[in-house]
Amino acid sequence: MKGLKIYVVDTIAGSHALDEAGREVAFEPAPKSLDDLMACVMKISSGEVHETFAKLAEKLKQMSPEEVVVESEEEAKYLSQQGLKASAAEGNTVAVSVRSRLPQLLLESGLVKSEEEVLPFELSVTYEFTRRGLMGAAKKRDMLAAHSIRTIDDIDKTVNLFVNRLREWYSVHFPELNDIVEDHRLYVKLVASLGSRENFSESSLKELGVPEQLAGKILDASKRSLGADISEHDLEAIRTFASIILQLYELRDQLEGYVNRIMKEVAPNITELVGPLLGARLISLAGGLDRLATMPASTIQVLGAEKALFRALRTGGRPPKHGIIFQYPEIFRAPKWQRGKIARALAAKLAIAAKVDAFSGRFVGDRLNAELRERIDEIKKIYAAPPKKKAAQQPQQRFRAPPRRGGREREGRHRGRGR
Repeated sequence: MKGLKIYVVDTIAGSHALDEAGREVAFEPAPKSLDDLMACVMKISSGEVHETFAKLAEKLKQMSPEEVVVESEEEAKYLSQQGLKASAAEGNTVAVSVRSRLPQLLLESGLVKSEEEVLPFELSVTYEFTRRGLMGAAKKRDMLAAHSIRTIDDIDKTVNLFVNRLREWYSVHFPELNDIVEDHRLYVKLVASLGSRENFSESSLKELGVPEQLAGKILDASKRSLGADISEHDLEAIRTFASIILQLYELRDQLEGYVNRIMKEVAPNITELVGPLLGARLISLAGGLDRLATMPASTIQVLGAEKALFRALRTGGRPPKHGIIFQYPEIFRAPKWQRGKIARALAAKLAIAAKVDAFSGRFVGDRLNAELRERIDEIKKIYAAPPKKKAAQQPQQRFRAPPRRGGREREGRHRGRGR
């Protein structure tokens, strides 16, 4: 029909087709069942074409309008595939006018039988929409990995704090052990298992897996210790504290295995590039895999170094070359002049891996990893020598104001007048 411009508006009452004056020319009611209705609402919120709109599109094809205006690009694309000229204009005046009459539309569609039922119906739809949205967000397993890695970081902070406290506490009894055993976990294990320094023997240390050379040093120190003798009752409190720290270590191991399994399932390409723990930290900092997938490589490169980045922008200093990806072994083991280049290459591959993990699910990690290794080898070969330092600039001479002309004369005249 020439000159006919139709606006299509989706509401919870159904899909409405109206002319430019706001008169309804076609209508397709929403499903009566709440589950089917919520399925349509969830599709509208996610930008998908729902069944009610598809049925209305069939009616529009028979009317052959000159143009159809919808509120989303997906619906416009669908109508174009059906042979209709369509455009998208979100929040147009016709749509706003239709939604202002929603209670009346609900009554006309038969979804509610009286005005008293309108508000409870709208409330139930809103509640169900929120509940299903939250359930969908909770089902995202990438956020489980993010929470797990945050828990591991919290455990690390707690364990470090507790071990320092244990070392100070146990040093009252056996102070030499603090200098001999640097490994925190081994130190805690010795205290929790043996307690008194008199229980340190060659066989007991061997059972705990202490290297022979280190065991000899510990035995010599235990015989010549300057620590105080404390009662079994006091030692029991220290051993209990050490046992709790050991449990935290075991919990950390379990969580690390859990993150490893989740990351291989959720983000196999990122895991292939940087490992499960660093990959989970990137997802945690980005706020989810979807957000990480939409970030450019330059943002991923400095993710986790926001403070340094904004300080550089504020003061005009040099921006950071890397953020959390500094934990990637090839970066922190590389010389300083190579780190920025390796970080840039890694961030570019991570951006591709995140997009594939989020939107495709294919495994291309092995190819990306091989290309990254090749680029890193190339960087190490080309930039093997450190860059030449620029010649130090001569310090600028302090500005010295030229002497005022006739200053002495004026000063002399001034003095002469004073006399």
